[in-house]
Amino acid sequence: MSYAGDLTPHDAWAKLEQGAILVDVRTEGEWAHIGIPDTKATENDPLFIQWNLAGGIPNSRFIEDLQQQAPEDDGVELVFICRSGQRSISAAIAATQAGFTSYNVLEGFEGEPDRYGERTVNGWKNRGLPTNLGTE
Repeated sequence: MSYAGDLTPHDAWAKLEQGAILVDVRTEGEWAHIGIPDTKATENDPLFIQWNLAGGIPNSRFIEDLQQQAPEDDGVELVFICRSGQRSISAAIAATQAGFTSYNVLEGFEGEPDRYGERTVNGWKNRGLPTNLGTE
């Protein structure tokens, strides 16, 4: 594995309570229309850095944006989340290569689709972890 590891949504929450920072790599549209993780109960606000821009275009500034937004503390751990846990793997690998300690949230924010295509099976939101609608 080329990053620190995978975490269940509840394990990710525990890591955030220990001081890690959540990095949501979904798109602006996903943040606005589906919601965002609410980390007010932890000591760190999440970072919002798109892995892909509108139209699925890769964000060529992803690492630069991450370096500008993430704390410069050498011991900071980053926990990456996307919709289903796939883009966040790529983001965790890239961040690790840039020198960050990086984890991926299994299941992502929305989780897997059920047999009807609705994302109600698992994920951050469906496991009852705190969320807000939109980037307030």
